[in-house]
Amino acid sequence: MAKVIIVGGGLAGCDAAWQLAEAGILVELYEMKPEKRSEAHFEDGLAELVCSNSFRATGPNAAIGLLKEEMSSLGSLIMEAAFATQVPAGGALAVDRTLFSEYITKKLENHDNITLIHKEIKSLDDEELQHADAVIISAGPLASQELTESLMQVIGNARLYFYDAIAPIVSRDSIDFDKAFWGSRWKPEDDDYLNCPMSEEEYKTFVAALLAGEKVKPREFEKEKHFEACLPVEAMAERGEMTLAFGPLKPVGFVDPKTGERPFAIVQLRTENKDKTAFNLVGFQTKLKYPEQKRIFRMIPGLENAEFLRLGSIHRNTYVNAPEVLDDNMQIKAKPGFYMAGQITGVEGYLESAASGLWLGLTLAKQFTGETLVKPPVETALGALLGHLTNKPEKEFQPSNVNFGLMPGLKKKMKKKFRKEAYGKRAQEAFSVWLEEGGLA
Repeated sequence: MAKVIIVGGGLAGCDAAWQLAEAGILVELYEMKPEKRSEAHFEDGLAELVCSNSFRATGPNAAIGLLKEEMSSLGSLIMEAAFATQVPAGGALAVDRTLFSEYITKKLENHDNITLIHKEIKSLDDEELQHADAVIISAGPLASQELTESLMQVIGNARLYFYDAIAPIVSRDSIDFDKAFWGSRWKPEDDDYLNCPMSEEEYKTFVAALLAGEKVKPREFEKEKHFEACLPVEAMAERGEMTLAFGPLKPVGFVDPKTGERPFAIVQLRTENKDKTAFNLVGFQTKLKYPEQKRIFRMIPGLENAEFLRLGSIHRNTYVNAPEVLDDNMQIKAKPGFYMAGQITGVEGYLESAASGLWLGLTLAKQFTGETLVKPPVETALGALLGHLTNKPEKEFQPSNVNFGLMPGLKKKMKKKFRKEAYGKRAQEAFSVWLEEGGLA
């Protein structure tokens, strides 16, 4: 019986392990926690969500919504766990991060074909990796320094990096409900979000504090480089005084029930768990130092006495130049038998990372039985995401979420408001045909 070793128990590693094990492949899953942790990890379980607890939009009119549908059709453990631990989040899919991790950890620990080993793998030449039919490196963008250095020795200088920031979490008991109110954008009757309204004076004072606040600085030899879709709140504020008011703090769609008027700006808090005892500050990824976070974020109306269950942090995310480093099967060109999955390959986002692991698990399972799994067409969300990792870009390779821009353009002109629906319908049809032709339906 074939054996695959997976290094890293994040979303990609867990979905890859599940697909292989379900196909009858023996899996050894190495996870360095709790022996060692990255600077962003705190819990002991597998598939720990270190940033937001949201898996973003649902429905076929969003590329990430399509990816959810496609992953579910392929038996994704990550999607199964997400729906089992879902919490209210308006039109988005969000989870109770503790229950989510516990669900996945239990499923993998109880699978007969999976052996979970809590040990750090420091090198691709580690003796324990030499007796497998394949090795998957899914250690994530925060892989240990030793493993990262070993990887770079193999692939050369084709390395890129960017900075990522995570948002703070506050306790419900510390929120002033005389100022905050429930409601979702455009749907004030919904109670999926807590909203902290700001006057013009409060907003401008807050932005000034963000700009003046002391921030964590990158090391001297590293160039600071943020992923555009996950900018720290201070980086957005640096682009102009009104940038936040037209971005994550935009008040459009809200009426403050206490004044009957639309606020000048609004800070949204999204629930972190089923009991709604903890809330994430939406769009507030930050590189402020801890004391500054407490001081400045308590300037938000309703959060004057906020108890921070988790403060934001800044860390470097490392990823490879996938089109140069990996082949079409996500195998490291310079080291046959070794594959990569997850955010370290250059996909960005929880589900995008999981999808790469899901795909690699399915692909290797077929490979061990002498079959070939044809990639889904680029008109689909998964196919477009895989294409991002294999097609050489015209400019510098950058991490990317799944989006309609990764898919071929529509062949006919139509009004902007109908394009997303057209992309979604085309993707669903293409994926359905691919499932049938590949015997995966």
